[in-house]
Amino acid sequence: MHPNEIDALVSGRHGDAFRVLGPHSITHDGGIESWEVRAFLPQAASAQLLTSAGVFDMKRIHPSGLYCGECPSHPGAYRLRVTHYDGSTLDHDDPYRFPLLLSEFDLHLYSEGTNYECHNMLGAHVVEVDGVSGVRFAVWAPTAECVVVTGDFNGWDERRHPMRLRTGGIWELFIPGLADGAIYKYFVRSHNMGYREMKADPCALFAELPPRTGSIVANIDRYAWQDGEWMERRGRTDWLKQPMSIYEVHLGSWLLDEHGHMLTYRQLADKLVNYIVDMGYTHIELLPICEHPFGGSWGYQVTGYFAPTSRHGSPDDFMFFVDRCHQAGIGVIVDWVPAHFPRDAHGLAFFDGTHLYEHDDIRQREHPDWGTRIFNFGRNEVRSFLISSAIFWLKKYHIDGLRVDAVASMLYLDYSRQPGEWIPNQYGGRENIEAIEFIRIFNEQAHKVPGAITIAEESTSFPAVSHPVYAGGLGFTMKWNMGWMHDMLHYFKLDPVFRKFNHNDITFSMLYAFTENFVLPISHDEVVHMKGSFIGKMPGDEWRRFANARLFMAYMYTHPGKKLLFMGAEIGQYEEWDENTSLRWDLLQFDYHRKLQSLNRELNRFYRSRPALWQVDYNWQGFDWLDLHDVENSIISFLRWDEGRQNFLLVICNFTPVPRWHYTLGVPRHGYYREAFNTDSEMFGGSNMGNAGGVHSGPYGSHGHPASISITLPPLAVLIFELAPAELAGAPE
Repeated sequence: MHPNEIDALVSGRHGDAFRVLGPHSITHDGGIESWEVRAFLPQAASAQLLTSAGVFDMKRIHPSGLYCGECPSHPGAYRLRVTHYDGSTLDHDDPYRFPLLLSEFDLHLYSEGTNYECHNMLGAHVVEVDGVSGVRFAVWAPTAECVVVTGDFNGWDERRHPMRLRTGGIWELFIPGLADGAIYKYFVRSHNMGYREMKADPCALFAELPPRTGSIVANIDRYAWQDGEWMERRGRTDWLKQPMSIYEVHLGSWLLDEHGHMLTYRQLADKLVNYIVDMGYTHIELLPICEHPFGGSWGYQVTGYFAPTSRHGSPDDFMFFVDRCHQAGIGVIVDWVPAHFPRDAHGLAFFDGTHLYEHDDIRQREHPDWGTRIFNFGRNEVRSFLISSAIFWLKKYHIDGLRVDAVASMLYLDYSRQPGEWIPNQYGGRENIEAIEFIRIFNEQAHKVPGAITIAEESTSFPAVSHPVYAGGLGFTMKWNMGWMHDMLHYFKLDPVFRKFNHNDITFSMLYAFTENFVLPISHDEVVHMKGSFIGKMPGDEWRRFANARLFMAYMYTHPGKKLLFMGAEIGQYEEWDENTSLRWDLLQFDYHRKLQSLNRELNRFYRSRPALWQVDYNWQGFDWLDLHDVENSIISFLRWDEGRQNFLLVICNFTPVPRWHYTLGVPRHGYYREAFNTDSEMFGGSNMGNAGGVHSGPYGSHGHPASISITLPPLAVLIFELAPAELAGAPE
């Protein structure tokens, strides 16, 4: 061994440790061959080589702890006996005697950008090699001079366990004897500018509780799932034709325990799941549960794309939570963030001394709004990494859907940028062609998982977001209807006397309602940063505020599209959402808050039980206006039809606090129209004005229909009528 090579090894700078360490044949004068084993053991006072041929003392050939032992034949499956300075002795297998573990085919697919389950190759995995159990580490760092595995098992020594460089810039090392629970990082030393940094594993399956940033070895293949019935049913379900009422939740602040601590996944599997079942929601949507260093980001600045946050427990604990949701009939959607990542030193930023995951040019690299880095979607390995993350959650954790955050920021190169601060695409346009291609591939792969859905948070008019890729779309299953949300919130903030001048806010959405597969969201973004809580946006005194809230919710549940409501809105919490405190559950002691919750519960029940409200959400066959022109009274009315247009619901919304007597509307058929839902009911906190259970149609037509009804329309309320069967109506149709 050349002295320079020895010096590079003991100082942690050697980029090819396997060429130096481990077993090597030695040819002596006269052609006689023997073998020697070299091991870097800085913790050893002395060392011995244990082989089937005997025990051989090893010689210290460098004061830093480089040892060499000679034996007459190949040492085979040898071990090392290390005597520590305190006199204790430990036998262990040498990492540098084991063969290559990653296949060239997998490495090629990753470099090609088509390894869509790269988490099976990269990261830390408990495996058995040649009958020896240990952990196989692998990380992508193509311009690193050297990468060393450090951890609690080697005293965080930045020299002890250098890795082997493979094709495509992937480093690997098998460390025998390690198991679940080992804490580790990669010490990356770069050729570039002397860069060196301790990096968390991008593909780690578990991480230390923040503010600690170490990765943790975790075997996540042991959990015994009990949701087989749900998964089988999910695989044959068309969610576009099913009811979807989504409860959006930040796990850390939904409820705190008596000590002010966040609940664990297992506690949430009890308390939260029971609450969702009681409230009648079909799905829960979790703000990002991927590991993130800063709680104030709500999870949207991710460092661990394959690790559920340890704030609530272990990976098995999170699996238990998802499992319990499925057993209770609740689908689980998680927010997924492929648009950007934080600049934290231990994370993805400048990973190997170069802008590896992000763009090199600052005009493409930095996100001006969030102070984060933007992924380089044109790089094959980045696409493999991100798509693998998506597939990982859908398959390994049985997640039912991914809501993709900040899609608009991905689609446009000039997003939040001024002229001169962005680089046009190859055609001179503003569209991010590489990101668009990535999104399409992501959606194609995600939809190969039986029953999985994807939802875009996309706030622009980019076309065909929820159209299939083969039809020229981006391929999402659904898209948030941000336009409807903003129009509705603008309208409801107005004093009712001014609403007639803004009637377009509540009707405009129907001009484009069927251009995409929409979800109607009232999300977390609308109840923070001085925007006011959901109930706080409503005008008037307390009665009017809660009447407006009931009106808003009922219109949302009857409008075409799936539904989403952020936690706290259903109880009328006055305070803006604060991620550091629990929801104000104490408010339920007061009638208005408790009865608003009852309304939300009953709306979910009613919605799920009426196919006309969800079977035909995405074309005109499921919707007919009755009257959208009653601007002076701020009233709209419409019909919702089921798939066969046999059954329908009549919906009337009064957006003013003025009761309307003898209000006449045309109806498609003669008969008795039962008042199936009334948001002004006393049980919901209303004034109990209504129609005594229902009304019979009259002989005169109206609004283009052969019959009509005359009703009492309560103030700030929604009424829903359904045609009763003849035998229940007491009169022929």
